[in-house]
Amino acid sequence: MGNSFTEKAPQHPEPAAGESGAAPRIVLGSNQYGKAEVRLVKVTRDTARHQLEDLSVTSQVHGDFEAAHTQGDNSHVVATDTQKNTIYAFARDGVGSPEEFLGRLAAHFTTGFDWVSGGRWAAEQYFWNRINDHDHAFAKDKSEIRTAVLLAADGRTHLVSGITGLTVLKTTGSEFHGFPRDRYTTLAETTDRILATDVTAKWRYADGADLSGLDFNAVYASVRNLLLDAFAATHSLALQQSMFEMGKAVLQAHPEIDEVRLSLPNNHHFLVDLAPFGVDNPNEVFFAADRPYGLIEAAVLREGTEPQSPVWNTIGGFC
Repeated sequence: MGNSFTEKAPQHPEPAAGESGAAPRIVLGSNQYGKAEVRLVKVTRDTARHQLEDLSVTSQVHGDFEAAHTQGDNSHVVATDTQKNTIYAFARDGVGSPEEFLGRLAAHFTTGFDWVSGGRWAAEQYFWNRINDHDHAFAKDKSEIRTAVLLAADGRTHLVSGITGLTVLKTTGSEFHGFPRDRYTTLAETTDRILATDVTAKWRYADGADLSGLDFNAVYASVRNLLLDAFAATHSLALQQSMFEMGKAVLQAHPEIDEVRLSLPNNHHFLVDLAPFGVDNPNEVFFAADRPYGLIEAAVLREGTEPQSPVWNTIGGFC
């Protein structure tokens, strides 16, 4: 008996195009393109005390680009090099804030080219501190990165601002107990532990809202302080509780923000057993483990708010 891989299959006539059973057409789906991670450093020299702005900017446009994909017709393709050059040229007039800068880029590309219907513009901003209050010497601050993503689609804009890499720690005021136990549970309950995390937070402004005139730099500073204050002030029974209070504080203070998404790794600090050396350890000496770590993520939003804003589809990971 022949096997099923060598037996001749029964013959069937090919269906005509359009008839039932015809193979579906291959078509182009959602697409975008642009220039990613354009490194931009802007020095403002209008006085002897210089200002420094350091960003990485990404520009990606949406629109009628089917012919480029299916026929190699580039008549609608705004070159990625052109997008890069536009970023640098716009910086000549200043950045202001990442959100404002992205808004200027979005307006330029969606009004300057009839076939560009929208796009996605993103920025990371890096911070520098003055060296001893020097007028033109700086040291890079690696404690955090400011982020922004602007999506223009269907005639509306959707804006998310954020912060990442903000490392925080409290030496007490954190507990963890009352969790279920089974045969694999070895973690001891505690009423006093170190709580440490690297804060990634993104806050979404109300979709389609008029944000003209909003001081994004002031909002960023406020949100950052609110996140820090809530982390410090909350007597935490779980990192989840701290996370909710952090998001809640932002929403209560900023009516223009509809949602906060947070991703907080639990940077574990384990008490070192010093008993073999005849030394006690009254919650003072710890081993800081880098992995594995707990990863806690959640969205905090106003009741009735639409949680599935299309801008989240353009941001990788939970937040």
